[in-house]
Amino acid sequence: MAYKISDDCISCGACAGECPVGAISEGDGKYVIDADTCVDCGACAGVCPVAAPVAE
Repeated sequence: MAYKISDDCISCGACAGECPVGAISEGDGKYVIDADTCVDCGACAGVCPVAAPVAE
């Protein structure tokens, strides 16, 4: 199950730098996770200061 970034995202980019498969990119007002690329590792959730990445 892939992660999704909630509307709590503050667009700091910490999650994108931690993603081992490059599934996270800057979207319109918040970062987004490509569900087809995400390997459900949780690295993004571990570094997010506002807990925006959540498992779907």
